[in-house]
Amino acid sequence: MRVLIITSGSMGDVAPYTGLAARLREAGHAVTIATHEPFRAVIEALGLGFLPIPGDLRTTLELAVEGGGPRALARMYTLARPLVAQLAAGVLAAVQANKPDAILLSTLVAPLGHQVAEAFGVRRAAVFLQPVHPSREFGPVLTGGRSFGPLGNLAMGALTFRAVESLYATTIRDLRHELGLPRRSLRVLRREQEFSEPTFHGFSPAVVPRPRDWHPALRVTGYWWPAPTPPSPTPPPEGLEAFLADGKPVFIGFGSMAPGRGAELAEIVVTAVRRAGVRAVLQAGWSGLAADGGGDDLLSIGAVPHEWLFPRVAAVVHHCGAGTTAAGLRAGVPAIAVPRLADQPFWARRLHRLGAAPPPIPLEVGALTAALREVTTNPHYAARAQALSARLRAEDGAAPVVDWLG
Repeated sequence: MRVLIITSGSMGDVAPYTGLAARLREAGHAVTIATHEPFRAVIEALGLGFLPIPGDLRTTLELAVEGGGPRALARMYTLARPLVAQLAAGVLAAVQANKPDAILLSTLVAPLGHQVAEAFGVRRAAVFLQPVHPSREFGPVLTGGRSFGPLGNLAMGALTFRAVESLYATTIRDLRHELGLPRRSLRVLRREQEFSEPTFHGFSPAVVPRPRDWHPALRVTGYWWPAPTPPSPTPPPEGLEAFLADGKPVFIGFGSMAPGRGAELAEIVVTAVRRAGVRAVLQAGWSGLAADGGGDDLLSIGAVPHEWLFPRVAAVVHHCGAGTTAAGLRAGVPAIAVPRLADQPFWARRLHRLGAAPPPIPLEVGALTAALREVTTNPHYAARAQALSARLRAEDGAAPVVDWLG
C-alpha cells in the first residue's frame, strides 16, 4: 500500500513520523513523507520517500515571537493565515504527485488533508502529537493545560478549538470549491470527517491518560520514536565524548525557540550553570546558543541525536516541545522545563505533575540556578524519570496504526 504522511512544523514535528514511517515500511508499505524542504536530507537518508510542501515556519516564528510579550500568540495567529493557504496548495500537490492509497495527517495539515482525501476518495487518518480535542479532564493545550474545572476545561477547549479552526475557514471553503466538493460548515465537516476515521495520538497514556469523555475514534497509542539515523562515519562533535566521560553533565538546548537570540540566552545560561556549580553541554539550536570561550565546565555543540546524547546526561534543560519532552522521558533523565509558546507550557506542566521535573521556570538566572541545583541534588526526579522510561519502552505506539492500515 502507498502511504503518504503529511506534516508541517519544526524538526520536533517531523521526527516522530520518521519512526512511524519506518514501522509502516517494515509492514510492507511504501511510505513517503511530505514536509518542508530543510528535512529532505534526514528523510531520504532513512530510505523514505520525500515530497516538499511550502511553508517557512522558521521565518514565521522569528516574526511572531520578536519582542515576546502577551501579543506573541496574536502575531502568530495573524502570520499563520497566509501559511495555511500555502499548506493547502502543498497538501493537494503532494497527494496528486504520490497518488496514495492512504494518507496520515498531522495536526496542522489535518483540516486541509481531510478535504483532499474526500475529493480523491483516499482513506485517511489523523496522527497527532498533542491532545488538542476538548476534554473535561484538562485545559486546552494552547493555554498551557491549566485546569479551569471540568466544565471550564470543556468550554475553554471548545473555544480554543474553534479559534484554531477559524484560521482554516476561508482556505477550506476555497479548497472545497477548487476540488468540486459541496459547501459545508466547519462543524459539519468535523463531525463527518474527523470521526469517520481514527485520530491516533503519538504520546504515551502514562504521560497523558486518554480522557474518558473523548469520542471512541480518538485513540492514544504511545510514542512514535524517531527512526535512528543510519550509521555515519562522522564522529560526535570534538571533545564531546571526553567531556561526557568526565561525569554526566546537564544538557541545555532550546530547539526552535528564540531564533537568533543565542548571545542573550548564553549570558543567562552560563551564569546560572556556574552559580549552580554544574557542568553543561550547550546545543546551538535555532537560537545559536553557545558559550564563548567555553571552559572545563562548558561544551558547545551543534546537532547530535537526542537518543544518543540524552542517556549520557544528568538532566535536560529544554523548551518542552513535544519531541524533546518525549526524548527526555525515553532516556529516563529528569528535566528543567523552560516553556514559552504553543503546546510547550502544557508539556512542562505534565513533566512536573509526573514528578520528572521541578515546576516550570522562566529563563532567568535566579530561577535556572535554583532549578539546576534542585534537579541535580534531589534523587526524586531521576527516579521518577527512570520509572516512566521503563513504562514507555514497553509500549508499541506504531502498532495500532499498522493494524488500521492492515
